[in-house]
Amino acid sequence: MPSDHRTTDPQGPKDAMMTERNVGGTVEAETLFRPVNTGRISEEIVEQIKLAIRAGRVRLGDRLPSERDFAERFGVSRVSVRDALRILETSGLIEIRVGARGGAYVTAPPSTLVGEGIANMLMLSVASPSDVTEARQVFETAIVPLVCERATDEDLEELAAICDEQKQALAGGNYSVELSARFHVALARATHNSAIEMLIESFRGPLLMSLERAKEIAPGMGKSGVREHLAMVEAIRDRDVDRAREIMSRHLRRTARNLAALHNRRS
Repeated sequence: MPSDHRTTDPQGPKDAMMTERNVGGTVEAETLFRPVNTGRISEEIVEQIKLAIRAGRVRLGDRLPSERDFAERFGVSRVSVRDALRILETSGLIEIRVGARGGAYVTAPPSTLVGEGIANMLMLSVASPSDVTEARQVFETAIVPLVCERATDEDLEELAAICDEQKQALAGGNYSVELSARFHVALARATHNSAIEMLIESFRGPLLMSLERAKEIAPGMGKSGVREHLAMVEAIRDRDVDRAREIMSRHLRRTARNLAALHNRRS
C-alpha cells in the first residue's frame, strides 16, 4: 500500500452529514464529509461517499467535489482521493468526465455490472447447479404474470427473434445454451422492472453452468427448450398467465430432472 501523509485540520473534525449543497448539483465537500482518521484511507473515503449516496445527500447526476477539495476536507493526499474515486468508478457508482464540466459525477451502475457481481458470488459459492435451478423455479415462475401484463410489442418481437435464432442454430447443428440464457434475460427485461432484470442477469453465469451440466444427460434438450420458448411467447402474446406459468414450470422442471439424473449417475 502506498504511504500517505495526512494533513491536519487546525479547526478539528467537522460535522460530516449536514445537508447544505451547492447550486447546480455540485456537492459541497465541507458540509458532507469528515476528516479521515483511519489507516485504510482510500477505503474510508469510499465508504463515506457511499454513505452520502445511500442517505440521499448525494444524488444521481450530482458532481462530486474536486480532488483538491476532497483532499482538504478529508485531510489526506490527492493520491488517496484519486484511488478512492477509481474504486467508485470501477464499481459503477461514479463516472469521470473530462472537459469544461469535467469531474466525478454520481451515476447508476448498469444492471449488467451489478449482475456480474452477484453472478461471481454465486459461482464462487457452494451453490450447485441444482440449487441454481431450484432458485430459478421459484423466481422465474413468479415473474410470469408481470411479463404477461407488461410485455410490449417490441418485447414480443425480441423474444420471437431469439426463438428464430435458436431454430436456425438447431437446424445448423450449432445450438448453444447461451441462446437459452438470452431468452430468459429477455423475458426478465419484459417485466420492465430493472431490479428483476438485474437479478435474472446475475443468474446468467450459473444458468449456463447448470444448463451445460443438464446437457450432459440430455444432449437433445435444445429442441425441447426451443419448443417451450415458442409456446411461452404465444402464451404471453395471448396474455394467458396460467398457460405461460405452466409452460415455464414444465420448462424448469425438465432441467431439474436432468440435473437430478446426472447427479444419480455420478453418485
